[in-house]
Formats: sequence, structure tokens, C-alpha cells
Amino acid sequence: MDDEPGVRSALVGILSDEGFDVASAESGESGLEVFEQRPFDAVLLDVWLPGIDGLEALRRLRQKHPDVQVVMISGHGTIDTAVRATKLGAFDFVEKPLSLEKTLLVLRNALRQRRLEQRNRSLIEQLVRDTEILGRSAAVDRLRREVEVAAASHAPVLIVGEHGSGREAVARRIHATGPRADGPFVELMCAGAGPDLLAPHGHGDERGRRRLLLAAGGTLYLQDVERLPEEAQRRLAEYLSDSPDVRPIASTTGAPALGRKLGGMLEVLSVRVPPLSGRREDILPIAERLLRDLAVEYGREPKRLSSACAARLKTHDWPGNIRELRNLVERLVLLTPGTVIDLPDLPDSLGGMRSPTEDLYRDFASLAEGVEAFERYFITRVLSEEGADREATARRLGLTREALEERLGRLG
Repeated sequence: MDDEPGVRSALVGILSDEGFDVASAESGESGLEVFEQRPFDAVLLDVWLPGIDGLEALRRLRQKHPDVQVVMISGHGTIDTAVRATKLGAFDFVEKPLSLEKTLLVLRNALRQRRLEQRNRSLIEQLVRDTEILGRSAAVDRLRREVEVAAASHAPVLIVGEHGSGREAVARRIHATGPRADGPFVELMCAGAGPDLLAPHGHGDERGRRRLLLAAGGTLYLQDVERLPEEAQRRLAEYLSDSPDVRPIASTTGAPALGRKLGGMLEVLSVRVPPLSGRREDILPIAERLLRDLAVEYGREPKRLSSACAARLKTHDWPGNIRELRNLVERLVLLTPGTVIDLPDLPDSLGGMRSPTEDLYRDFASLAEGVEAFERYFITRVLSEEGADREATARRLGLTREALEERLGRLG
């Protein structure tokens, strides 16, 4: 947007030659109308325009389209105008007479910045999706409320829960939906940190020190913080007291207790993650979501659980919590040959029959025993896929109904 026809014509010609898709306007009002009809990635905007000036046009443009990058142009530039434009969201400021090289450089930098911001937002949105808290139980509703409260704050958070229950996912969600989402998320495995964490330079845990420094401006996730030695806990508490630019989020199983200083610092906000065995109504929704997501991730056909298999998953105690369930579903997605997952596909640890791979590759006493094992597995699978419809099962197997019944009886 510029009120000088010569400047507009020159910029349109040069930018078009450089491969940009360009439109021009002689005033702020007409420029805003053009933008509403056909949004652009960046705008070159003169400060001095007839009608509303460039600063007012900038304010309106950024208010409705915060993604657009605006480069201000002025033949009478002052520090005060540049400061006001920057506060309103301008990317940069160039003065007339325009330098072709500088204008192109600033414009390309503005577009690069826009791409980086879009990519960053996309990554954050993906992280929010990946850390979605699944389930519809009362325990999960409470967890979601606690996470929302924690995400809205800058305060330290202590996440209490069993191993595999999703503590890290909760920490990442608090980060991704909180005020530090644009900053780094740095994880420190406290179980592997020694008592010399944050000891004087050259004598301490250099890897741990580097991770603490990387968290500046973002979130430091302390996994299993109770496993830090007492001296390391003391040093960490002192470091966090002097580092307001780092937000600590720690996880613990709840025992043993933290030292008084570090514990008092981290327990400002507390989030409790329930074990999977304490919210059995969530097991199947989580398993079905994992089935869909992992099938897409591995490029496999969609699979579903048989009613018998679903009932078995609901009664399992899940000592490994969500991590154990995810590992199982991943295995089933990769190893189950059909579209229906049934009891024969479950491992012995879930009280099911042997999995296909285990059953078909075990040692057999004779060829006849191996053939019988495969026949039992294959007929059971087809029967399950056909919903126990024996007529349909017989047709798929190329048998008569009577022959199928004979085999079912013989195979038990």
C-alpha cells in the first residue's frame, strides 16, 4: 500500500519478476478491502497514506490477520514511528528512497519468519493432539480439570502417578497448552543423575547441567524426581530458585518423599494421574483409539476387537498402565493377519490363547500336530471374522456345513 503511483508500479514490477504474486493499493482503506478479498502472506505498507494512515491500517490488519507479516515504508522515518509500528506488530521498517536489495531481503526475511511461526504453531497443535487425555471416566474428567488449571499458570507442578500411567504426556500437555508453549520442553531423567548434579563447573554432571541450560524460556521436566540423591535435590532447588525463566514440572510415584526444600518448591500445584486399573471404562476407548492411530502410522488396514477380546482387555489389571496397553496394541496391529483381533491373538500374559506367531512357530512333535495347530487357528479366526456364522465360515473355507462341524468337534 503506497500513495505514490511510481513507487507502486516499480514494486509490482520488481516483485513480479522475482516470482511473487502481487497486488497494490493507493490507500489504507482500499488496501484492507483488497486483503479481505484475497489474503496475502506479507504487506509492504507506507506510513503516510490518504485517509487512515499506515499505522492505523497496520493495527486493523494485524487485529484481523495476526499471521500476516507487515513491512513499513516511510520517507520521513523517525524512531518514534518505528517504535510504534513495532509495538503494533510490524516485522521491519524500510525508508525511501527504497533500495531494491534491502527491500527484497527484508521481505524474504518476513516470509521466512511467517513460515517458521506457522511451522511452530503446527508442531504445537500436533503436540496437543498427541497428548490428548483419552477416556470419559470421572477420574479422567478430574485429571483434565487439574491439567487445565496447571496449564493456565506459570507455577511449578508435581505430577503423581504410577509408571506407564501417562505422566510425561500430562507434562507435555501442560507445556503445550500453557504460556510457555513456544519455548523448549527439556526432559531430565532423574534416575540417572548422580549426587554431583550442578556441582561446580568441571566437577559435576555436565550432561545434566547442559539440559538445565537448554530449558531456559521453557519447561524442565524432571522425571522420577524422587530418585535424585539428597545433595542433587538441594542443588536443584537452589538452581530453580535463581532461575525464574525455567518452569519445573516434575513427576513422582509418590514414594519416597522429596526433600523439604525441593518438595515445597514443586508442590505448588499437584496433578494426580489415575492408574488404568482404576478407570476400567476407559480401557476400550483408549485401545480403539490406539488401534486407529497405529494402523495409520504403520500403514496397516484398520482392525477391530472381537467382543471376547474386548471383554478380556477390560478385566486385565494392566500393571504397566497405558504404556502396557499401547505396547500390546502396537504388537496386535503389526502381527494380527486379519481385520478382527480375537483371543488367539492375545499373549499368554493376558490369559488368552497363544498368539499366532507363538503358536505357529513353536516346536511340534510331528507334522500332523503342526497341521492341526494351524487348522485350529485358521478356522477359529475365520469363524470370529464371520461373527460365529457357521454357514458363512464354511463357504469361506470351501467346506460343507457338515464338514466344518466335524472339524470343529475334532479340534475341540
